[in-house]
Amino acid sequence: MTDDLVAKGRRFRDLHRRDGAFIMPNAWNAGSARMLSLAGFEAIATTSAGVCFGKGLPDYEDRLTREEMLARYAEIAAAVDLPVSGDLEAGYGDTPEAVAETIRLSVAAGMVGGSIEDHRNDPAAPLYDIEQAADRVRAAREAADRTGIPYTLTARAECYLVGHPDPFAESVRRLNRYREAGADCLYAPGVKDADTIAALVAAVDGPVNVVMGLAGAALSAAELSALGVRRISVGGSLARATFAVIRDAAREMAESGTFSFAEKAISDRELTAIFAGFEDDCA
Repeated sequence: MTDDLVAKGRRFRDLHRRDGAFIMPNAWNAGSARMLSLAGFEAIATTSAGVCFGKGLPDYEDRLTREEMLARYAEIAAAVDLPVSGDLEAGYGDTPEAVAETIRLSVAAGMVGGSIEDHRNDPAAPLYDIEQAADRVRAAREAADRTGIPYTLTARAECYLVGHPDPFAESVRRLNRYREAGADCLYAPGVKDADTIAALVAAVDGPVNVVMGLAGAALSAAELSALGVRRISVGGSLARATFAVIRDAAREMAESGTFSFAEKAISDRELTAIFAGFEDDCA
């Protein structure tokens, strides 16, 4: 298990060091992870929002406990022979010690990377003080290193999502501080247009992750790579797209009594063969 995680950790870390951007799509269960693996991606991430939606729950912070969320992530990691990076939300605790324990548990669940957010559940002060946030990143780095796994730590600045009055400048300030504290990859969700992305990449001292699929026109992987982006994720958008299919099919059946949605469905035989192939590979 440890040797396997070390190898996956090295593969994942190396993806961040080569030229150009790679796509790291987000799975929410074992089945979605296997379908993404089949498409040939070199690494995948989890999505806490997708896990919540899959359990019929809203995407609220800490709606699932750390143990419940990591149990789902462990199923994802066990389902594929790919490096998996965990969406660890805000670390499941305010203190550096709590964040460090989350990192340790993520490795135990099969993760070779994870992201830590810097927002807190306080509308009056939605972001952790920058030094407290940096201490949390530092604790995550130290905990990851103690596992012996080449763990890729992603630090997120949530300035755009919480409505900060100067989100670009504050994101740059925070991300560079998190890089100094030990983060390997930097991420400011909510950055969308090409000019802002290019400016962020130029101002941040480290590999930058950009999320596509949140809203608005998406840039292509080639366009993002040309801007200097190193990693592209899709958050919960694949899960949301899946639920859109279910919603539209339900409306069609309820309102029209027709079943045209089934024309685009993968056959039972094909899905069975796909998933049986994974079982054979894991045997």
